[in-house]
Amino acid sequence: MPRRLSDVAAFAGVSVATVSRVLHDKPGIAQATRDAVLTALDVFGYERPQKLRNERAPLIGLVLPELQNPIFPAMAELVVTELIRHNLLPVLCTRTADGLPEAHYVQMLLAQNVGGIVFIGSSYADAGAEQVKVLRARKLPIVLINAADENLDVPRVCVDDAVAVRQALAHLRALGHERIGLILGPVGHVPSARKLAAFAQERGGDPGWRALVAHTIFTMEGGATAAARLVGEGATGLVCASDALALGAVRAVRKLGLAVPADVSVVGFDDSSLMSVTDPPLTTVRQPIAAMGSAAVAALMSQINGHVVPVDEVLFDPELIVRGSTGMCPAR
Repeated sequence: MPRRLSDVAAFAGVSVATVSRVLHDKPGIAQATRDAVLTALDVFGYERPQKLRNERAPLIGLVLPELQNPIFPAMAELVVTELIRHNLLPVLCTRTADGLPEAHYVQMLLAQNVGGIVFIGSSYADAGAEQVKVLRARKLPIVLINAADENLDVPRVCVDDAVAVRQALAHLRALGHERIGLILGPVGHVPSARKLAAFAQERGGDPGWRALVAHTIFTMEGGATAAARLVGEGATGLVCASDALALGAVRAVRKLGLAVPADVSVVGFDDSSLMSVTDPPLTTVRQPIAAMGSAAVAALMSQINGHVVPVDEVLFDPELIVRGSTGMCPAR
């Protein structure tokens, strides 16, 4: 038991005497300190004393922005499988129709004494300043996958967005396309910003490249609206920041009386489920979600086991999957 107490104390950043006082429910302990000690007990798998025990399971929160985009449930499924292998119980938290924010879910997860949180396509910073302060005080294990915002102080697993854009542009250029448009998510969305930076670097020699960039929401409708504008600007190839945006772009091209890929080529991003059976099958940049999910859980488990995990960003290379939505640039 002394060894266990020292482990808990080291993880919580307090003395063994403080751990003992918390376990015996002594007064005069700050709530943040109590929470840090109880979280340390949870992440080490030690049973709380009866008087401090609520319903407890080795819970791990999974926070996602939505479930409409197939890549998010696909990633969540892989992470869930890995967590279960470690005898951890995942709790799925995603925005609902009434728009519950990340901060609400983080508050609920903390109340349930979770042993860690994985943010998928969401953001640690989105939890809000007060919740971030609580997370840091409790030293809760956290990992982010493709975070929506910059989060420099926690372990992060991401696909290399710059490589994805370069792969898509190289493919379209090889097919003879010169007027290539880029459809991104909202301004401020970090993965979109990284794609934009790579696009600007690649297309910087073209003075009109900015007119070929569109920001929109991550829906088919958003992709359709953006694509209609870019085709109007003369784009013969479109690189999209998600498969949903790409499918919307295909729809817009057809509404304009044009064909994919005879008139306009479309490249998606993610290679989410069913993209091989769309009409036409979608050329897209595949995220290595299995490897990314495994890396994220490994980083989480290292923290749970009391190891110091580097907060450097781990980048994974994507893979261009060529299908039927891209073809030679039409003669003009």
